[in-house]
Amino acid sequence: MRLVLLGPPGAGKGTQSRRLQNTYNILQLSTGDMLRAEVSSGSELGRKVAEIMDAGKLVSDELIIKMISRRIELDDCKNGFILDGFPRTTPQAEALDKVLSEKNMRLDHVIELMADDEAMVKRITGRYSCTNCGAGYHDAYQQPNNAGTCDKCGGTDFIRRADDTAETVRSRLLAYHKQTAPIVTYYGEKGMLKSIDGMADIDEVTKKLKEIIG
Repeated sequence: MRLVLLGPPGAGKGTQSRRLQNTYNILQLSTGDMLRAEVSSGSELGRKVAEIMDAGKLVSDELIIKMISRRIELDDCKNGFILDGFPRTTPQAEALDKVLSEKNMRLDHVIELMADDEAMVKRITGRYSCTNCGAGYHDAYQQPNNAGTCDKCGGTDFIRRADDTAETVRSRLLAYHKQTAPIVTYYGEKGMLKSIDGMADIDEVTKKLKEIIG
């Protein structure tokens, strides 16, 4: 089973990917994680990626596609995978189709998590996590049972991501609408797209995803 999850920052793609990974025994593939792993491996591709990232530049579509092409051939992807964070643009979607076709693979589902921009700003800016174990919390939706104490490890130190500010989130959302939203049309025209309400309760979103996947 091969899936692509689409949606703006904060729509819950990562959370839902992890749930689907556990349910269907398929691997969540985050481009960010793959880039870091490639750099750590010391491979020729990893060295190229490191040079680009160290220079503060964006990794090209060509290199990302090459990385994904290699990654999906590994044994842990034999049951399938979920692409989280890729493709982000129509050219990337087209390149992905080409790579899969060359490997006699295809996407089974492309699912969009729809969300309201201002709700996303509230959702993202309210996030914080335990510095000790990484457990996630939220000002409005998920606070620790005992204020100031992590439910999982008992830690008392918490942190917020530096880029989880309203201004930065709105900028990321704008970039999403300009670059990524057009691939919703791309997959829609191919008859592959399904859309669900990403603003629903987390369990309800998981239920809808499973209904689509079967």
